Amino acid sequence: MAPGHAVGVRTTRGDRGRGGIGGALGPRARAATAAEAAAAGDLVVVSVPFKAFRDVPVAELAGKVVLNTNNYYAQRDGQFAELDEGKRTSSELEQEHLGTARLVKVFNNIYSAHLGALARPAGAADRTALTIAGDDSEAKQAATAFLDAIGFDTVDVGTLADSWRVEPGQPAYGPPYGSVEDPAGTPASVEKVRAAVAAAKP
Repeated sequence: MAPGHAVGVRTTRGDRGRGGIGGALGPRARAATAAEAAAAGDLVVVSVPFKAFRDVPVAELAGKVVLNTNNYYAQRDGQFAELDEGKRTSSELEQEHLGTARLVKVFNNIYSAHLGALARPAGAADRTALTIAGDDSEAKQAATAFLDAIGFDTVDVGTLADSWRVEPGQPAYGPPYGSVEDPAGTPASVEKVRAAVAAAKP
């Protein structure tokens, strides 16, 4: 990775997936089991279908900052009444499962190709902002520092209860960063992303 981060990746593809990790992500990336990746990381990214969130290791993530990219799609994940009725957010349910881990919702509202294309150095006029939400201020500071290191500014949308503002169907989910048909994406400033977040409706 460009900023020099070592990365452990949990793969679901067995030995076939493990063999391709280094070539795809660079020499500092290695394949690992979910528990190995969780135990090794200072910051741990969890990116699984929401329906599988209870399979995420708990003990290995105790006290760690967890960057949660997940979204709830009922057609894929099955029905969760609390989410369908707007009583909870998917991130709140995941935080309950993870216990003492400190969850920050991030990366969930941007197309993966745009994430790779829109990184810019600090101070660049066309630097893009990504959203975060979380209940732990120190965890959000860590997430903000990480985003800065990989080329992004940050817009804090509030707590995990507020994270619905950047979930599927909301103005900040996708459009600020351009069309999925254009892999180069569109730079989205702090002001542009804040306006999209402010336009969210329950």
